Amino acid sequence: MTVLLLALAGGLGAVARFVLDGAVSSARPWRYPVATTLINLTGSFLLGLLAGLAATALLPGSALLVLGTGFLGGYTTFSTAAYEAVRLAEQRRWGAALLHGVGQVVAATALAALGYLLGSAR
Repeated sequence: MTVLLLALAGGLGAVARFVLDGAVSSARPWRYPVATTLINLTGSFLLGLLAGLAATALLPGSALLVLGTGFLGGYTTFSTAAYEAVRLAEQRRWGAALLHGVGQVVAATALAALGYLLGSAR
């Protein structure tokens, strides 16, 4: 049963990413991959929050698996971020490529830590 829930959550996460990416991308023509950045940063924060809640036993481990690995695994897209960073570098937009590639990893890690701290605070 857990495997089915995991697969379903992954699919729903991918749909959520697709919808959010479409909404952000169609709002205006961005020169920077704003949608991917927003998706990865929110997903990292939420994963940290879920991990913090699980660490304090407020969230069962099976829920962390389904929501964290399934939904947020389908929602976030660091492979797309890597591709977009390479594409920015190919356009010789070095600052944007560095910000998107390295900055996103640093910010995502910091937001995951913040989410964990908030989730594990009692």
